[in-house]
Amino acid sequence: MKKTWTLLIVYVFFLAILIGATFEFTKKDHRLKVMIVSKTAKTEYWRAFNIGAERALNELGLNGKVIIPNSGHSITSQADLLNKLLKQHPDALVIAPIQSQSIIPILMEYKKRNIPVLLADTDVEWKDKTSFIGTDNFILGKKAGALLASMLQPGDQVALIHGMLSDTVSGKRIEGAKESLEEADIQVVVQRQGYDEFWNVNSAIASILQSYPNIKGVFATDDLLALDTLQVIEQKGLKVPVVGTEGNAKMVKYIKEGKLSATIAQNPYDMGYISVEQAFKTIKGEKVRKSIDSGTDIITRDNAKDKLDLQEKLLRMSEGDVTSFYLRY
Repeated sequence: MKKTWTLLIVYVFFLAILIGATFEFTKKDHRLKVMIVSKTAKTEYWRAFNIGAERALNELGLNGKVIIPNSGHSITSQADLLNKLLKQHPDALVIAPIQSQSIIPILMEYKKRNIPVLLADTDVEWKDKTSFIGTDNFILGKKAGALLASMLQPGDQVALIHGMLSDTVSGKRIEGAKESLEEADIQVVVQRQGYDEFWNVNSAIASILQSYPNIKGVFATDDLLALDTLQVIEQKGLKVPVVGTEGNAKMVKYIKEGKLSATIAQNPYDMGYISVEQAFKTIKGEKVRKSIDSGTDIITRDNAKDKLDLQEKLLRMSEGDVTSFYLRY
């Protein structure tokens, strides 16, 4: 009888350990962890990217977060954030780099720990990256240049307006646009930064239009510049087509209303989704391409309403429960 009781006690003891271990296991999230470092949540573009990445996490059954540095577009804050995340031992990292080579030493630490690093939106010259997922900015520029040329006549003059050319994104877009415009015999008479010394856009655009009164079209390397350019053009009572690059809702609305003919739009939602999808494939040991173009669309009056409807849907998502997954450091 004593032996039976002893065996029973031992059995109960090991059962308790097993139940405790099972409970502890269920408390922890043992799913694969993919961390996504975004740039901001303040613009339409990045809200769409963030939502795409979060949807991929959910649909693929992954653990992870979309993380936004508190101080926004800061190289220092992004570097600090990467150091903090390294201590969490993610299975993969997706990062939209702020344009600087300064983060490469930190990314090398991820490489040493066999954590794959995928770059999204902005590419960095680093041979050990697993993949880059984003817009091919040279191709985008070519499409934008061809689109602008289609609205003009051979020999017409155009202006190319950009941000800082130290930004390789702007540089590639300008290169592509110039190539298409020159092929169509359109004259690029001015290529200039769209800001004056006080970072005022309107005065810089007004100066360009005054110096080059025969300009028949404008290509701007981002939609904020495009919208400011369009505002100055309207104030002067001119009819000059402006082509942007992002598909900002206001630009699309102008097309729907007939104020603009067409523009180029990127696909940040797809970019976010594909980035997480590729990270998952990498973790599973599947081969992924070194560079994946998330694509661009030409927005005209025919498809402007569909584009606006999609943007409004994403905006509603970002203003609702989706913002709860943003983790700010």
